[in-house]
Amino acid sequence: MSNTPEADVKTETSGESRAAQRRLGGIHVRIIYWAGVAMALFHLWVNTIGIMPEIQRNALHFAFVLFLGFIIYPISRRAARQTLPLDYGLAVLAVTTGVYLVLFEDALHARNEVPILIDLVFAGIAIVLMIEITRRTAGYIIPSIATVFLAYALWFGRYMGGLWNFPGVTVERMLYRMYFAPDGIFGTIATISSTFVFLFVLFAAFLLKSGAGEFIINLSVAVMGRMVGGPAKMAVFASGLMGSISGSAVANTVGTGSITIPLMKRVGFSARFAGGVEAAASTGGQLMPPIMGAGAFIMSQWTQIPYLTIVGVAIIPALLYFVSVAFFVHLRAKKEGLRTLEKDEIPSVVSVLKEGWHFFIPIGVLMGLLIYGFTPTFSACAGIGAIIVCSWFNKKTRMGPKDILDALAQGAQNMVSTGVILLCSGIVVGVVLMVGAGIKFSIMISTISGGSLFITIILVALASLVLGMGLPVTASYIVLAVLAAPSMEMLGTSLIAAHMLIFWYSQDANVTPPVCLAAYSAAGISGSRPLETGFESWKLAKGIYIIPLLFVYTPILFEGPLWQVLETAAAALLGLFCAAVMFEGFHLVALNWGLRLAYLAAAVLLLWPLLALHAAGAVLLAALVIAQKVIARKPAEEQAS
Repeated sequence: MSNTPEADVKTETSGESRAAQRRLGGIHVRIIYWAGVAMALFHLWVNTIGIMPEIQRNALHFAFVLFLGFIIYPISRRAARQTLPLDYGLAVLAVTTGVYLVLFEDALHARNEVPILIDLVFAGIAIVLMIEITRRTAGYIIPSIATVFLAYALWFGRYMGGLWNFPGVTVERMLYRMYFAPDGIFGTIATISSTFVFLFVLFAAFLLKSGAGEFIINLSVAVMGRMVGGPAKMAVFASGLMGSISGSAVANTVGTGSITIPLMKRVGFSARFAGGVEAAASTGGQLMPPIMGAGAFIMSQWTQIPYLTIVGVAIIPALLYFVSVAFFVHLRAKKEGLRTLEKDEIPSVVSVLKEGWHFFIPIGVLMGLLIYGFTPTFSACAGIGAIIVCSWFNKKTRMGPKDILDALAQGAQNMVSTGVILLCSGIVVGVVLMVGAGIKFSIMISTISGGSLFITIILVALASLVLGMGLPVTASYIVLAVLAAPSMEMLGTSLIAAHMLIFWYSQDANVTPPVCLAAYSAAGISGSRPLETGFESWKLAKGIYIIPLLFVYTPILFEGPLWQVLETAAAALLGLFCAAVMFEGFHLVALNWGLRLAYLAAAVLLLWPLLALHAAGAVLLAALVIAQKVIARKPAEEQAS
């Protein structure tokens, strides 16, 4: 290893952050590996046959996450090697704080919930360690928000006037609530982290370790390779499947983009467009059922809406989003007259399916158990077992004991950054519930918007964009769900529509300049300028801004008769196509600004929640197609004459 400080760190792309990780070797790698295996086995046990009080399970989850976190993530990039002994000490201290709660919770109950000094000391240590490890994995924004919320509840809330005045709580009360109560670090959000999220991250690790990632890429090439703009359409298809599994737009961009972006450039797409397509498609991966990253599980736990219901209503909007990105790809390919892939570059669908058909079985087991009524945790565990068994159907993908251990370790390591973010979010959520900030924020939004739902949605979108510049998707969703969802519900929006809109808008920072990590990651692979790639991805991902409006103003989330849902989806599909044509300036021929504005009018008519306007938009679109065919025929007729 080099003696330069930069050689001691690497950049993470497996979770929700891009923080600096240590480059570890020797015994340190083995410690991380076996700690990860132990963490995964513990979570499998406690979520299946194990019996343990919820808060104690969450405390041990905290211990595992922070132990791995302090060893993997250094205090700073330049001091990664020098501070390793200190970080081992902090890792052991984190384990001690988690184990302390497990050992002495009963003693606290025996004292009628009256904490003693040693209880408060460990509570304080846990909070400090939580904030520090969050700083290392996710930057300064999330720990700063947590610190501000704690300070507000402790003392400076009493100095604020009007709606935001809060008399404050004692330090002892705050430490108790954050450490021992069910609405603190080990509360609801920690439960989500230690159950649904961990098991599905582990499910993804097993699926990818078994070779499913390569199968998805090969299947995408086989299905889309012969189409115009096939590699870019393949990127949309593959990223949708992979993103649902990986739960991270950045990780998905890097993983699939390393294959799809060079292919897109090879057939003639610009580096900027290739990177933009991958970033836009990867961002949509977290919107795609059945897994949807961590979002569906958090939403289900928070709203008490069944997980299967959330996944079911999310299918049509997710498909609309990916088709909208594919519209841009198709139009750009036609506009630039790009070639398809060579025949020898495209495998046959039959051969690909013959090699990897068994990868569909674990997904089928997962969805079948969910539909039958089993819990997501049991379904995920059964899905992991199905992956191992199904891998034996092909000797190339067969998982042996070493592969299983590797998947356990990798799943645990992939969970660290997400787990840290969720645990620290528990501080914010606990304070919000303690001081009633959600209701206060909702009243403030209602006052600013003047009771207008549309203005409220714009404010939520702006807030999600600002938060997303510093927060990962999961944290951004949690903060907005606590603060903004009640204001939308007060204005008549259904619970599921409010939360689904917030979840979608929480994704927009991945593709919206000036801070768009997915686009910047794609630019690093494509060799394009990061900001230009960001603006390209922002254009391609227009569906992420438009489709959520349908959640609120139409029955597309199956909140009306089936014929209305299907009619809304069909009209929205045409509307998104018209919007893509307007932005690209091309359909059958190159369009002048008059025709582009006509397509914009058609898009508005088709997306407006009124059946008569949908019909008018469809007529206008048909007229525009006919007009272009006439325009395209004129040069040929003139040449013939």
